[in-house]
Amino acid sequence: MACTTLILDGGLSTELEKMGFHIQGDPLWSSRILHTNPNAIKDVHYSFLQCGSDIITTATYQASIEGFTKHLGLKPEEAEDLMMSGVRLAKESTAEFISSGLKADRKVPVVAGSVGPFGAFLLDGSEYTGVYANSMSVEELKNWHRPQIRCLVAAGVDILALETIPSLKEAEALVELLKEFPEAKAWLSFSCKDTLSISDGNKFATAIQVANKSAQVVAVGVNCTAPALVKPLLESAKSHKAEGTSWVVYPNSGEDWNPITGWITEKRIPFTELSVEWKEQGASWIGGCCRISPADIAQLKSLLTETQN
Repeated sequence: MACTTLILDGGLSTELEKMGFHIQGDPLWSSRILHTNPNAIKDVHYSFLQCGSDIITTATYQASIEGFTKHLGLKPEEAEDLMMSGVRLAKESTAEFISSGLKADRKVPVVAGSVGPFGAFLLDGSEYTGVYANSMSVEELKNWHRPQIRCLVAAGVDILALETIPSLKEAEALVELLKEFPEAKAWLSFSCKDTLSISDGNKFATAIQVANKSAQVVAVGVNCTAPALVKPLLESAKSHKAEGTSWVVYPNSGEDWNPITGWITEKRIPFTELSVEWKEQGASWIGGCCRISPADIAQLKSLLTETQN
């Protein structure tokens, strides 16, 4: 029997760094490579597809119209086209993968448009605290996210990945903003700081209830969070998840992150083994985030397929 779980991809930026690109500290993160070497983006997408990913996310996590105009000197319309190119590159990769011949156990790949938190633009680590939301209104957060989402939707993305959201207020803004794009579907995933709370200190269970306000949100969960926190987080909110909504889970490697020096590679957690527990808890969309490689995704797919049989 084929694995019925949807397998996400892993750390696109991690793979680009392995290829020699300098991403740490760049205000555009991996989205700069959309401008400087788009074929490298396609190559990483393709490597995840080859290793079993059913869903690949665009290289737009830290992308913004403001960021592209400020740091690349682009005109607004050029910045919008660069944002949309993230979707085009991902779709080109999936088309090439499909043309090579899909095996019987493979689903047609889906392209998810990555929408990161406002804190990622600030480049100060606040994407993992959400502190900026204290001085912003819901409308201000909606205004920030609107241009990015508009471009991704216009480019024909299959689903929006509203990811690494640290703040309840920002989640509320994104859920409200989805109403302006009624044909769009999305998943909403939070960065979390402990077994009960998202990064701004609000309960994960409360955050799930925010996601429930929109029928456009088809999956909700956790990403870029230590793997060991996932099981208790899902347990804490299981009674609040709306019927028909999937759990989406894609943690990082469990290593520590320093905003100045980068990843501290001492505490890597075997997330593929923990994924069996997440699946037993009802997670049906599973993958990885930072520091998770195509090889990890291949192992994940193999393990989850074995447990299905």
